[in-house]
Amino acid sequence: MSEADPKRWEALPVILVASFMGLFDVFVVNVAAPAIQQDIHTSSSELQLVVAGYAFAYAAFLVTGGRLGDRYSYRRLFLGGMGLFTVASAACGLAGTPAELIVARFVQGFGDAHRALAWFGVTIGIGAITGQILGGALVQLDLFGWGWRLVFFVNIPIGIATILLGARLLPRNRSATRPQLDPIGAIGVTCALGLALIPLMLGRSQGWPSWLVVSLVLALPVGVLTLLYEARLARRGGQPVLDLTLFAARSFSSGLVVNACVFAYFGSILLGLTLFLQRGLGMSALAAGLSFAPLGVGLITMSLLARPLIARHGSRVVTGGLVVVFLALIGMLVDIHLSGTATDPARLAPLFLAIGIGNGCVVPALIGVSLTDVLPQKAGAAAGTLATSQQFATVAGIAVLSEIFFAALGQPTTEQNYLTAVQYVLLLDLGFVVASFVASLFLPRLRATVPSRAQPPVEPVAATESA
Repeated sequence: MSEADPKRWEALPVILVASFMGLFDVFVVNVAAPAIQQDIHTSSSELQLVVAGYAFAYAAFLVTGGRLGDRYSYRRLFLGGMGLFTVASAACGLAGTPAELIVARFVQGFGDAHRALAWFGVTIGIGAITGQILGGALVQLDLFGWGWRLVFFVNIPIGIATILLGARLLPRNRSATRPQLDPIGAIGVTCALGLALIPLMLGRSQGWPSWLVVSLVLALPVGVLTLLYEARLARRGGQPVLDLTLFAARSFSSGLVVNACVFAYFGSILLGLTLFLQRGLGMSALAAGLSFAPLGVGLITMSLLARPLIARHGSRVVTGGLVVVFLALIGMLVDIHLSGTATDPARLAPLFLAIGIGNGCVVPALIGVSLTDVLPQKAGAAAGTLATSQQFATVAGIAVLSEIFFAALGQPTTEQNYLTAVQYVLLLDLGFVVASFVASLFLPRLRATVPSRAQPPVEPVAATESA
C-alpha cells in the first residue's frame, strides 16, 4: 500500500490486531501451561512441544512466506493465514490429548506466519501484558468449565472479525516483482533445525532411543548440504532463502548473534518463571500473570522513548539495554536464592520492569543497527533472515533450557526442586545475555536508522513468541 493511498490508516488496525494475536498466543500459553499440564496430563516434553511448536511452524513458513506474498498477493496470504489461525485456535481449545494440542499449535503457528508487515513496540508491549494478565484471568475464571481452553477460544471471534475487516480494507494489488522461490533451501533449513531441536526436547523423556540419536547426528550434514546448495544457487544467479553473502557485513553477523541469544533467553525464561510462580510458589494463574505486567509496562515505555535514543546513539542503546537485563537477572537470581519459598512476587516487580526496559532498548534498535553495513538492495532479505532467526532462537531456548529445567525438577516435584530448576534457568540465561553483550560490542557504533514500517518485522515470540 503506497504512502499516498488514503486507506492505509484504515487498514492499520487490521495489521496491528493480527500482530497482537500472534504475540498474545505466545504469552497466554505460557501462563496457561500449568493448567494444560494438569488437565490433559502432558509430560514435560509434550508441554515444550505445545509452547515451541507454534514458534517453530511460524519460523518455518516465515522463511518463504514473504516471497509467496510477493507472488500471489499479501492480501490473499493474510486472509488465508488468519483463517487457518482461527480454525487452529478452535482445534487447540477442543484438544482432548497432548498429541491433538501439539498438532493444532503447529498449524496455528503455520497460519500466523502470514504477516510480513511491521510490528510496533506498543503493540508488542500491550500483547505481552494482555497475554499474561488476561490469560491468567481466563484460566481462573473457568467460564463454562472450559478452563485453559478459553485462552484459545477467545481467538475465534477476534479472528473472524479480523478476516472480515481485512477483506474489506486490505488492498488487492500485487507486488510488481515476481521473486523466485527456493523450496529446497526452505525445506533444508527447516529440516536441519528440526532434526536438532526435536531430539533436544524429547530425548530425556524418551530415554534417547536410537531414532532420536540418528536425528541429532543427521542435523549437521543436512545443515552443511543446505548451505552448500544455497551458495551454489547464489553463484548461478538464483535467490536463496539464506543469502550467505550477508555474513560478510559485520553489522549483520554481530546483529544475528545478538538477535539469536536475546530471543533464546527470553523464550526460555518465561516458561520457567511461570511454572515456578504457579507450581513452585502456589500462585494462581491470574496472580502469576500480574507478576509479568511490569515487564510489559517497561517494554511499552521504552518502545515509545527508544526512537530518538537510537537515532542519537545507535548500537550503544542495544549494549546499554543488555546491561540492564543482565543486572535485573542477577538481582532476580540473588533474590530467589536467598528468599527460597518465601520469594515475594511484589519484590520481583522492579526486576521484571527492568527486564522490560532493557528489552525495549534492544528490540527496536536491533534491526536498524544490524543493517548498517548491508547493501540497500539486500536490506529486505537481511531483515527477513533476522526475523526468522528470532523464532528459531526462541524454539532453541525453550528446547535446551526447558530440558535443563525439567531435569533439575525431577520426580517427585517439590518446592525446593522448583527453586533449583528456576535458578539453573536464570544462570544459563545470564550466559545468553553475556554472549549478546559481547556480540553487541562488534556492532558499528555509528548512528543507526530506525527500521521503516515497510521493512520485514522484528518479531518477539516466541515463543514462544517473546519480547
